[in-house]
Amino acid sequence: MTRPHPAQLPLWDVPEWVRVVGVFDLETTGVDVADDRIVTAHVGLLDAAGDVIRARDWLADPGVPIPDGASAIHGITTEHARRNGRPARDVVAEVVEAVRGLLDAGIPVVAYNAPFDFSMLKYESLRHGIPPIENPSPVIDPLVVDKAYDRWRKGKRTLEVVAAHYAVRLDAAHQASADAVAAGRVAQALAERFAPWLPPTVHELHTRQIGWARAQAASLTEYFVGIGRLDPDDRLDGRWPIR
Repeated sequence: MTRPHPAQLPLWDVPEWVRVVGVFDLETTGVDVADDRIVTAHVGLLDAAGDVIRARDWLADPGVPIPDGASAIHGITTEHARRNGRPARDVVAEVVEAVRGLLDAGIPVVAYNAPFDFSMLKYESLRHGIPPIENPSPVIDPLVVDKAYDRWRKGKRTLEVVAAHYAVRLDAAHQASADAVAAGRVAQALAERFAPWLPPTVHELHTRQIGWARAQAASLTEYFVGIGRLDPDDRLDGRWPIR
């Protein structure tokens, strides 16, 4: 049976925040949030139907070589970034301004695996002498919410897999714009699917995610220790939405 779109449901059936959501995604030189650099970024807005109503993209010259492995994922080479990218400091400042503007307006910002993007943006800000976003709120992380409400579902929880599970189209994975928009639509799909159990406000949802992320990291730590992937004294970082 085809599920109705959130925009077609009575307003009381889905959270108020579904009406307008911000979306945010970065593609980078690697996965170390303290040392790697931003290559591309997207910040936008979706309406209740999941349609894009505002969008901005950035390409930065990160100032360091882009490893081949990273280029293979997002398609941006060192040469392309140097030739076509803008100075990293300018890009970081504008991305911070765009994200902060949404948060200051009370618009929730969706970021899939939010601690990666928000932490990367924080450390890039500090690197370039830009006041960072220290405590972003309200944030919605579909990865955390999906794990909280469908904990026992088997399989990977990458954006591609989770988007497919919620029937959200993702044609160009690992492009910042495509990933950001898909994450926003997944958040809206989660709001539709789990509306009766969601907290009544986006601020309460933000607070719940802090606890959920901590518990999820503890559970995954226990599993990894059990299979020998982590030493017994090691712990995964469960801080959210920034590390």
